[in-house]
Amino acid sequence: MLILQTVKLILLALKLLPKRFTHRNVLFMIYLVTLVSHVMMDEPRFAQPIPNVTVAVGRDANLPCVVEHLGTYKVAWIHIDRQMILTIHRHVISRIPRYSVTYDNSNTWLLHVSQAQQDDRGYYMCQVNTNPMISQVGYLQVVVPPNILDIESTPSSVAVRENQNINMTCRADGFPTPKIIWRREDGQSITVERKKKVMVYDGEVLHLTKVSRNEMGAYLCIATNGVPPSVSKRIILDVEFSPMIWVPNQLVGAPLSTDVTIDCHTEAHPRAIIYWVYNSVMVLPSKKYIIDYNENSYRAHMKLTIKGLSMGDFGNYRCISKNSLGETEGSIRVYEIPLPSTPSKQITHVMEPKETIPAVVSRNETIKVASQPEVLFPMKNDEGYAQRSPNGIPFERKGSLAIGQSFSYTDMPPKEFGVSNDARSSFGVFSLLSLTTSVVQSTLIVLCHQHCESWLLL
Repeated sequence: MLILQTVKLILLALKLLPKRFTHRNVLFMIYLVTLVSHVMMDEPRFAQPIPNVTVAVGRDANLPCVVEHLGTYKVAWIHIDRQMILTIHRHVISRIPRYSVTYDNSNTWLLHVSQAQQDDRGYYMCQVNTNPMISQVGYLQVVVPPNILDIESTPSSVAVRENQNINMTCRADGFPTPKIIWRREDGQSITVERKKKVMVYDGEVLHLTKVSRNEMGAYLCIATNGVPPSVSKRIILDVEFSPMIWVPNQLVGAPLSTDVTIDCHTEAHPRAIIYWVYNSVMVLPSKKYIIDYNENSYRAHMKLTIKGLSMGDFGNYRCISKNSLGETEGSIRVYEIPLPSTPSKQITHVMEPKETIPAVVSRNETIKVASQPEVLFPMKNDEGYAQRSPNGIPFERKGSLAIGQSFSYTDMPPKEFGVSNDARSSFGVFSLLSLTTSVVQSTLIVLCHQHCESWLLL
């Protein structure tokens, strides 16, 4: 368009020129050449668009404006959102000291925004004062990492009675708007809508209904918006309830002079005071009593070891748990059991040996007394058992009832073997009959040697 107008202007000038050149004509030609050169020269133009720049709050940002063939024209920067002229050419107009401008002696005019704030977010215009004016626009995005608003959120510790409802709130600001999620610090699931269990819950408000003691613990509120760093808040939920006690063994038996341990388990929150009571007196740690206490969250396990039991140590021991909401106790009875019985003492009857007089018979044979059947008696703690009865009871084997030999027996099988009263009675009668038989036989043999050899032939 400009070239076409220039050609028309030259043709018009040639028609108007006279055939003879005068001084005035020469000056007019010089003017036309200068005008044509200005018309033929390129106008200022933008070499590239202004990029959109994103910067975190507090960081520096730079916006470039590349202008070709600027000539004598000037470049200005304007913040459209504020309707504020920032710079004109190399001069800063704005009173905000964080703005500045540089020129690289080429084609780039650079607007500097130091320590960008949220107010700096918006559109920026690079303008050249041509006629008509030319301009282009770029956008500066100032992002803000999330920040949890403690004033609008649930405190770091909150308490609720068991089986009641509670709402926990977590609010955060930032740009873009942060997303809020909830997690449990111990990795357990969160119970929402009564029965639904989730590992992660989205939303600013976490609503828990009919809270149980199992939901007690630390909850994490995490805010994120894609701008690092993400932030979180730790909220401890305390579920309060009165103490509860259960005793694994309510009856504990032990022999005298031994050690015995009794224990009880309790759950309570707030933390309960737990102690032992015997004969209406609190049991304190000593050489006689050893108290062991283990605690985990709202659960506790307490043990009491009684050293060297005596008759005065048997009776009822009470495990008591008490907090601000109530008190409860569990009872354990310690009773005596007899020590395992020891084997019965052996009673040994010894008969004086007498000289054996051989009996002479017609066949010149020596008479020998036939040995009696062996009798088995139950004996405890003997590793040399060679035989056991059909019911599995070990027996001790003793020799035959020959004259002049010792004879051993037990009065009655020990009770530990589980032998019935009838069996023990039969066993005693059998032992007594065996002893009586052997004595009678020995007496008869002596009399035969002294008076009558013919008795032995019978």
